Amino acid sequence: VQGGAPRAGSAGLMNAPLDFIGLARAILPAVAIGLAAPALASPPAELVGGGVDDPKGAGVVSSGVALPPIPPVTGSRRQPVASWGRPLPFPIVIADRRNNRLLEVTPDKRIVWEFPTPDLTVYSGNEDVNFSEDGKRLAVSEEDNYDVHIVDYERRELVWTYGVPERKGSGPGYLNYPDDAHLLADGKFLTADIRNCRVVIIDPEKNVIATQWGKPGDCRHDPPSRLAYPNGATPLDNGDILVSEIRDAWITRITREGKVAWSVKAPNIRYPSDAFPTVDGKNVIVADFWKPGRVVIFDPATRKVLWQYDAKAGEAMLDHPSFARGLPTGDIIVADDLRHRIVVIDRATKKIAWQYGVTDKPGHAPGYLYYPDGFDLDVFRDWRAPPPP
Repeated sequence: VQGGAPRAGSAGLMNAPLDFIGLARAILPAVAIGLAAPALASPPAELVGGGVDDPKGAGVVSSGVALPPIPPVTGSRRQPVASWGRPLPFPIVIADRRNNRLLEVTPDKRIVWEFPTPDLTVYSGNEDVNFSEDGKRLAVSEEDNYDVHIVDYERRELVWTYGVPERKGSGPGYLNYPDDAHLLADGKFLTADIRNCRVVIIDPEKNVIATQWGKPGDCRHDPPSRLAYPNGATPLDNGDILVSEIRDAWITRITREGKVAWSVKAPNIRYPSDAFPTVDGKNVIVADFWKPGRVVIFDPATRKVLWQYDAKAGEAMLDHPSFARGLPTGDIIVADDLRHRIVVIDRATKKIAWQYGVTDKPGHAPGYLYYPDGFDLDVFRDWRAPPPP
């Protein structure tokens, strides 16, 4: 599913979440007709990843857990709250894709925050999630619903959408399988629009694309003017953006001004999924969306493989992992999509040290996930502290 197709988008129809849902139902057909884009060529078959046939998955579900009060924001990415230690140093917000919800789980596996879909037409298949710089909003992408969102974390409300749900396209306001979602420091929204072969930075205030690299219908590796099915766009600390392209496993570092700092093929990777910098910023970690799956850390200057995980069978094997990150502890956290779990791998022993989700068993009750596709660390709130009055 990681290599799927983007959809049409209606920019920023939402100022108030409750009003938006009714408004969207009323105007989406008209928007789709008015902004209809020419038919796009389908990507090659090898670029279409594995996945689940029903994009609505389990429908509207919830864990049923009574949620505690939300602690105040006391940390930041540069100065996080106190670590929980190994194996998982911070709680994680998970994009539980086929459960159509976001879920926050602590290292001791308590569910402390949840956002079930408010409407399956507008919000379904959330596959990547990342906190804003202030920790108060979440950027969300939905590949096979062809839209991206902003969710207000504290109000648990959908507050902004770009893309027309259930309609793909390349014209103004449309997306076609958007993967990755990041709110940049300047408030703009970054996503990789896979089947439109472009990376876009959207201005949520004006609901327009402020920056575009690549162009629909021209799917070749020649960054930044052309991109071959990009499925990852990750902001770095200095503002540069790390772009991964599915075809030929290219990883490219591009400045905000559109200059290529470097561009290399990821070693030992068949289907790169969302390249990410290592904690020290010097190297690159990337998941191989395949079965058996693989995680590789490499030096982009030399293409030398520094670490690799590729168990071939049994409980340790990954099945289409979509995302991997290094943790401050030195270990590796991975979204193991088709085994329905998030795992932390001990970097030294290559053993699974922590897991949320029951291997090969999808579900939505506490302890279960259904195609978890993305996550972010909640370094902003100390969920161990006593709740506020």
